[in-house]
Amino acid sequence: MNLWWILLIVISLSMSAAGFLFLISRFAKFPWVERLARGSRIRRFLISSVFPLTGAVILWRLFGMVNVMICVLHLDVFWILADITGGIVQKFRKKQPQKTASGQPWKKQPRKPVYIPGICALFLTAGYLGYAWYTAHHVIRTDYELQTEKDLGGEPLKIVMFGDSHVGSTFHADRFTEYCREMEACNPDLLVVAGDFVDDDTTKEDMAASCEALGSIQTKYGVYFVYGNHDRGYYGSEYRDYSGADLTGELLKNGVRILQDEAVLIDDRFYLIGREDARMLYRSDMESLMEGLDPEKYIVVADHQPHDYEAQAECGVDLVLSGHTHGGWMIPINQLAVWTGTDDQAYGHEKRGQTDFIVTSGISEWELKFKSGTVSEYVVITVSD
Repeated sequence: MNLWWILLIVISLSMSAAGFLFLISRFAKFPWVERLARGSRIRRFLISSVFPLTGAVILWRLFGMVNVMICVLHLDVFWILADITGGIVQKFRKKQPQKTASGQPWKKQPRKPVYIPGICALFLTAGYLGYAWYTAHHVIRTDYELQTEKDLGGEPLKIVMFGDSHVGSTFHADRFTEYCREMEACNPDLLVVAGDFVDDDTTKEDMAASCEALGSIQTKYGVYFVYGNHDRGYYGSEYRDYSGADLTGELLKNGVRILQDEAVLIDDRFYLIGREDARMLYRSDMESLMEGLDPEKYIVVADHQPHDYEAQAECGVDLVLSGHTHGGWMIPINQLAVWTGTDDQAYGHEKRGQTDFIVTSGISEWELKFKSGTVSEYVVITVSD
């Protein structure tokens, strides 16, 4: 584990601890906590600690520590905003005293035993994260219509693409099989898997069954696969009971074509170039991959990480398909990777020169079980000449 990862973990844990302390201080403001504490600060602290800590334990057991931190962070933010809004409202009400129908000043009423900002914060957080959970677990179809001046043989080219299934995260092989049937029903000319099909927490049974489902999809030109940064595993075969080679074997056994820094000419109509993942040191550059290709034919590139837009546009590629970003996951971090230069794009369609770039938000999730500001999707691309 390098220094940056250690630093990130320390910062995350420190923020989580600070977030928990903040929530404890907020729960302590509920009038019923004050009544139960009977004037004891220690008793008040212990009572107000029960709720965030119990919630954190339940979430940890269900979804893991990363998602606990996500929930705590959102509740902190919503509670701060609710407190600020409540403070502004209180100040405004003090400046504008209410009057009775006879015009006499309204006598100040006893404070009601309700902490409205706290109630609002809890409901807003539950609603927002509930929506983000639904978005992460509900897969939709996203369509793109593209135009090209190159000859495609007189009929449109239909590509179905998905990435980042991380099988076992938000669905298992049985549900993935249903998604395969949905994608097959789109009648694609070919299906492209843009990497991170599995990860370290995908079981061997899920991996094998999902490869079988993938190979069962009927298309005109077949199913093509490129590796993502998780497919070969980060922790070795002993962690998940199978290796990257085992995944390769299952894909090949089911008729899936794996492209590793190579180009194939399909039906003399178009090229498909499959790139190695960007984290692989031996990966070829775009110039090398374009050598010997007919520039008059339509050229599609499948590249898991959207990291090489400048080189791909300069080489005259027509379409680049990527995943990896998960659409940026959640607001406001959905554009963080682009702002920092880690990725060229977080989500959607972009055109640079004559090259179309499409980044999918993925058909599933990884560690985070929530998505806001983006969707879970598979993509249908129709290219017309």
